Amino acid sequence: MLTRKLLESDEFARTYSTLEKMFLTPEQLNCSLQETLKRCPVTQDVWIFGYGSLIWNPLLDFAEAQTGRLNGWSRDFNIRLLAGRGSARAPGRMLGLKAGGETCGIVFRLDADKVQQELRLLWMREMLAGVYNPCWCNVQLADGRSVWAITFVTNPSHPLYEADTTCGVVAGMIAGACGALGSNAEYLFSLEQALIRLDIEDPMIGELAEYVRLIQNDGQAIKQDG
Repeated sequence: MLTRKLLESDEFARTYSTLEKMFLTPEQLNCSLQETLKRCPVTQDVWIFGYGSLIWNPLLDFAEAQTGRLNGWSRDFNIRLLAGRGSARAPGRMLGLKAGGETCGIVFRLDADKVQQELRLLWMREMLAGVYNPCWCNVQLADGRSVWAITFVTNPSHPLYEADTTCGVVAGMIAGACGALGSNAEYLFSLEQALIRLDIEDPMIGELAEYVRLIQNDGQAIKQDG
């Protein structure tokens, strides 16, 4: 399980050692962060849109959080996962966003005096291997407000990008992948349960989780028969 203490130490990068050649340097991470902040289209507080593990394990020191809807993007397990919750021998899939549809998640507002501190940790968590493009997206909050929030969208030009995200392909990879941070299936099931608790519907997540459970149950049955 990823923790704030792990992010603040050098150990987090070591869990992704197989991707070391893809790592952004500290200077590149900081440059990406500062350039993203400069691109905010309006003067406002800094908000973060969470659609995956940020929902059930945010690790952010935030001032406010509420549900929000992002139009024009939908969840998609379109990143090959070789570390963390996967390995080179048994790759998994990491969650990203693809164009089209909509996504409901949690939106976090940061205190102005903690923006740099919290975003440095967030950039280490999400941007270490450069698999996302950090974008400002307009999000509709549950209370009716509309804000611009930093959103991590899959970078389709990254070598870990996967175009084939059919349920059978992705479920097979998730069911068998694990790494230093736990299993890929645990990630998916945690997200599924978090969305249920928040009364957020995402048929893709539910279908994929059910498919992974079937694969795992079939595997257990084969072992018992053997």
